[in-house]
Amino acid sequence: MSDLFVALTPPNLLACFIGTVLGTVVGVLPGLGPAAAMALVLPLTIKLGPTAGLIMLAGIYYGAMYGGSTTSILVNVPGEAASVVTTIDGYRLARRGRAGAALAVAAIASFVAGTFSVVALQLAAPLVARAALAFGPAEYFAFALLGVVLLANLTGGSRAKSLAMVVLGIMLSTVGMDPLGGTVRFTFDLAGAQAGLSFVAVTAGLFGVAEVLATMADPASTTPVARVRFRELYPNREELRRSVPPMLRGTVLGFLVGLIPGPAATIASFVSYGVEKKISRHRDELGTGAIEGVAGPEAANNAAAGGGMIPLLSLGLPFTPSTAVLLSGMLLMNVTPGPFLLRDHPQVFWGVIGSFYVGNVMLLVLNLPLVGVFARVATVPPRFLMPGVLVLCVVAAYADNNNLFDVWVVVGAGIIGWAMRALGFNPAPLVLGLVLGPVLERAFLQALTIARGEVSGLWASGPAAVMLAAAAVAFVAPAVLALARRSAADPV
Repeated sequence: MSDLFVALTPPNLLACFIGTVLGTVVGVLPGLGPAAAMALVLPLTIKLGPTAGLIMLAGIYYGAMYGGSTTSILVNVPGEAASVVTTIDGYRLARRGRAGAALAVAAIASFVAGTFSVVALQLAAPLVARAALAFGPAEYFAFALLGVVLLANLTGGSRAKSLAMVVLGIMLSTVGMDPLGGTVRFTFDLAGAQAGLSFVAVTAGLFGVAEVLATMADPASTTPVARVRFRELYPNREELRRSVPPMLRGTVLGFLVGLIPGPAATIASFVSYGVEKKISRHRDELGTGAIEGVAGPEAANNAAAGGGMIPLLSLGLPFTPSTAVLLSGMLLMNVTPGPFLLRDHPQVFWGVIGSFYVGNVMLLVLNLPLVGVFARVATVPPRFLMPGVLVLCVVAAYADNNNLFDVWVVVGAGIIGWAMRALGFNPAPLVLGLVLGPVLERAFLQALTIARGEVSGLWASGPAAVMLAAAAVAFVAPAVLALARRSAADPV
């Protein structure tokens, strides 16, 4: 346990600082992503040695979770996939002159969730990770399907439109290569489409380019936000009070979701927002610029980042691309994660955990003073800001895979996103389908393969049967309740 203070030695503190700064920049700039950034600096970290090198990689990992909310709030462009939900209320808060408050709450929520997840990582890693491994393909399919049904209408409005958007997102996720057979499908022989539709390109188009087109179509409707005084840059007492419950709920939810393979941080943020839509005292304000819509999802995606470290350190299983790169770094440094990591490399184990504590404090200290600088972006007149947003979206789309096809995807997604706004469709459920689509398809095919083609294999286990039944009830219940209300209102 005394090895925890290894993170406080000058070389390790410097490695932690560089990693968190790089991670924040990666989160702010859409397109690169933490996994790609970690892969780029991997040769440098190897030369630093196991402890300092892994501390720097870990700093990039959770630093990107911090920075991802900045462009989501300021210019409606998600810096990270996990920050898509933050655009719903964060950008509206910015347009109302509360960009600083939203950024500060996002930083505080990230700090709280990050600290909680490290404490849980330190105390409960082996036990919780083994429980998470009890899930097989059938359970993952049932869990993903339940998530689709429960979260389809997370933004409110028409349930039919939300479900249609989810289905469209799942359909778009099938473009490219079959995850099991390797067959290329639905590409229409377009060069560059074999890799599928880039998540970065689709989200940058649906949110960023669509915002640019909406501003161009009706420039009079968008006026620059007035500058606010320094003391108004930070959340007031009421905003802080309202942020605490969703922050705590998002922290617990995000940590638990982080134990599940797949895009945990993204799913966690959607789950948190869906929960707030159901139980928050101010749920009617969500979607119009509520601080709960920033606090909950930001806490959830940061807690999920910490939760994802549990199976990596205790069992050597990476559940996300970022932790897979971290695993590669460990192996290249002759450090084998798993049950014997604490016995064989105690300084590395406790050094990385200690760096999470130190890094969270560093990120809070770095981000809160910069709230005023970042908030000034929201006051830039649209005629100057929107061209920059457009360039940012195009560069992010191309940089994701260095693929020109993705530039056309971002343009097409932007036009579709603009049309969707005019027709009353919210793009967030489409993103949910795009994220959960590959998880659904892969788990479905694997479960059928294990069951030798028998569909009953999908509900053969108790947990899978319970989750599928819950998904069926959740799907049918709104229609049944609507019919019951109509019958009560119109008695025969």
